[in-house]
Amino acid sequence: MAETMRAARFHADSKKTVVEDVPIPEPGPGEVLVKVEYCGICHSDLSLINGTFPAMLPVVTQGHESSGTIAELGAGVAGWAVGDRVIPSAGKACLRCRNCRRGDLTNCLNIQLMAFAYDGAWAEYTVAQAGGLTRIPDNVPFDQAAILADAVSTPYGAVVRTGEVRVGEAVGVWGVGGIGTHIVQLARLVGAVPILAFDINQVVLERALELGADYAFDSRDPELKAKVADATGGRMLDVAFDSAGLAVTFSQALDCLAVGGRLIVVGLSDQEAVLGTTTAFGLSKKQVKGHLGYKNVDIETLAELLSRGRLDVSRSISEIVSLEDVLVGIEKLDRHEGDPIRILVRP
Repeated sequence: MAETMRAARFHADSKKTVVEDVPIPEPGPGEVLVKVEYCGICHSDLSLINGTFPAMLPVVTQGHESSGTIAELGAGVAGWAVGDRVIPSAGKACLRCRNCRRGDLTNCLNIQLMAFAYDGAWAEYTVAQAGGLTRIPDNVPFDQAAILADAVSTPYGAVVRTGEVRVGEAVGVWGVGGIGTHIVQLARLVGAVPILAFDINQVVLERALELGADYAFDSRDPELKAKVADATGGRMLDVAFDSAGLAVTFSQALDCLAVGGRLIVVGLSDQEAVLGTTTAFGLSKKQVKGHLGYKNVDIETLAELLSRGRLDVSRSISEIVSLEDVLVGIEKLDRHEGDPIRILVRP
C-alpha cells in the first residue's frame, strides 16, 4: 500500500476545500481502515464551507456519507475481516462520557461528527470505529449504500423515532429535496395516508408524486390551507415535516396541523421560527420537535430494506464526480443544478 492518498481537505482559515496528498491514516485499537468506494456531498458539507456551521478543526477531510471495503484491522477488532463491504457511521462515540463509560455507546452524550470533529471520507481511505460499521448486503450497490449514512437514515429517524408516524396518519412534507423525498418514501412505507408534499419547484413536486406522495402542492398557493383540509377530509395533518427549515415553511407546517398534531423540524437554517401566542399554541395542543441524526441500527434496517426490494433509492443519486472534481459537485449542489438529491464523490 502506498504511504499517501488523495483527500479533499477543508481549510478553516481560507474556507477553501483543496484536494491534496496526505498520509494514509492508520487504524487505532477498535478501528478499521476503509477503502472508500463512494461518499456523498451533503448540504451540511456546504454549511461548513459557507460558514453556517463553525469549523471545529483548522483542517479536516470532508464527507460523511460513505461506503467501502475494510483494508486493515486495528488492534482488538473482532467480527470483521479485510475485504468486508461496510458503511461507516457518520459519528463516533467519545468513549469518555457517562453513557459511554456504561457501555451505552449508541447514546453517547458527546457524539463526534465525521468530517467536522475528525477526518471524513472525501478521500481514498478513511478510519472508522469498528463498533459503528454496518455490513452491506451483497446485492446492494456501493453507491446506494453510501447515502444510507445520513441522506436516508436521518429521514428514517425523523419518521420512525422523532415523528413516531403511525399507520393511517396524515403526513405533510415541506421541501421535497434530498431529505424530504426520503421522508415521503419512508412515511409511505410505514403506512401514512394521505401523504402531502409541498415545494415551489414543479419538477420536484412531480417526482414526489412518483415516489409515493398522494398530493403535491405549490407552497406559495394562497389557498394552501383549504387544499390541505380538502385532501385530508377536513382533519388536517397529524404530522408535518419541515425539511427546509425556513421561517415560512415552519409557519405553514404548524398552521396545517390538526389539534394535537406534531411538527418535526429536520431542515436547518439561521432563520428564526415563531410559534405565535402562548395561548393559541397551548390551546392547539400542538407539539414541535427538532430532529437530527440517526442510530446505527437504522442504517442496518435500511440496508435490509434495500436488499429485499422494499425501498428504492436508485433515483436519489443524481450524479457521480471524481474526487479531483469534488468542487464541481459542490457548486452544482449549491446551485441545485439539475435538481440534485445526492451527488456522490468517487475516489
